Amino acid sequence: MATITKTCMGGPGQRTATEVTLTASNVFSYEPGTGQILILRNPTAGAISSVIDGADGTTVSVPGLGPIDVSAGYSVGSIPAGAVRVVPLDSISAYLQGAINVTGTGLVAILLGS
Repeated sequence: MATITKTCMGGPGQRTATEVTLTASNVFSYEPGTGQILILRNPTAGAISSVIDGADGTTVSVPGLGPIDVSAGYSVGSIPAGAVRVVPLDSISAYLQGAINVTGTGLVAILLGS
């Protein structure tokens, strides 16, 4: 299991971001309202699909839409070879309840936060 470690972005100066190559099971800690960003980079020769899934996510109520099922997690979709996806985590917080797993064996993950 790979643990995606946060690189703290607070204060001045340069940072060395912690990169983690994803395996079959990958976890990270979400800190609500702190502006965390998850970056997924595909260094492989083929496309890789990724899903971010909080184990306790079931349904959320959205004004004007009613209940929305979040139990399958947030699909980042297929990330082509050489491409990068940036996911602002506060924007998908409904999917990040409980223990969080990220799929996408072979992707490189970077978690940035304050």
